[in-house]
Amino acid sequence: MVGSAVVRRLRSEDCDVVTAPRNTVDLRDQRAVGDWLEATRPDGVVLAAAKVGGILANDAYPADFIYDNLVIEANVIHASFRASVRKLLFLGSSCIYPRLAAQPIIEDALLSGELEPTNQWYAVAKIAGIKMCQAYRRQHGCDFVSAMPTNLYGPGDNFDLHTSHVLPAMIRKMHDAKVRGTGTVDLWGTGRPKREFLYVDDCADGLVFLMKHYSADPHINIGTGVDIGIRDLALKIAQIVGYKGEITFDASKPDGTPRKLLDVSRLRRLGWSPKTSLDDGIHRTYRWFAEHAAERTDAARP
Repeated sequence: MVGSAVVRRLRSEDCDVVTAPRNTVDLRDQRAVGDWLEATRPDGVVLAAAKVGGILANDAYPADFIYDNLVIEANVIHASFRASVRKLLFLGSSCIYPRLAAQPIIEDALLSGELEPTNQWYAVAKIAGIKMCQAYRRQHGCDFVSAMPTNLYGPGDNFDLHTSHVLPAMIRKMHDAKVRGTGTVDLWGTGRPKREFLYVDDCADGLVFLMKHYSADPHINIGTGVDIGIRDLALKIAQIVGYKGEITFDASKPDGTPRKLLDVSRLRRLGWSPKTSLDDGIHRTYRWFAEHAAERTDAARP
């Protein structure tokens, strides 16, 4: 999702874009990654590739989440150094921060407290990626930087109910319920946690901005600076999707982190802020999902 959005954004820039799709390069294969970067010799790298998922996927596949992400970032960062890449931007995740970090979360909160248990495997891997960029910057003088996006959504998202994040999962559930005429949609948790969401094309614009204007050791947050309760998000998505049935919350299932809102003042001082409202972003995402539901998922059809 993020990589595709970055490619879309770069169409308006004076540059040639090369990509490493999964069927071409297995980023977990050190030799394949090294050979690809040696052959292509890009000036810049945006490392958006990762194994991602929601609470269910993180709980079911902790070894996959920590191994795949550690190996991907280690291979790409080290091979970029060896191929003399001039600029590399590593994408982390807001889950790197402590579970009970003060809100909104400043960049300095990293490693100041316990991680959220439901996604600690992914978080540890992403923290390692940040530190790896800093280490290569310190030892080798590499212009490698890190950005920590908040929760992302948009065209190309993962709508599989076993591995998706909360917003696309809600879209999928409510779309299916509307099509099937189901009267109830069940959601995990209490609905009380609050989350921040950034439209993926805004994220891509922010990443291109950072590639041009940011060169420093500390990682930098990228988000909207505004959050919403999960229950309110569900009601908003139901309205946009056109689902009119009941929404229930299963409090026996985990909520995850109580609140996760990023402090984005550092990025705003540099001169960047997002343009897409949450309502507009969900409308665009749902239109994309409805157009691609048959080919991307096993979503019900009338």
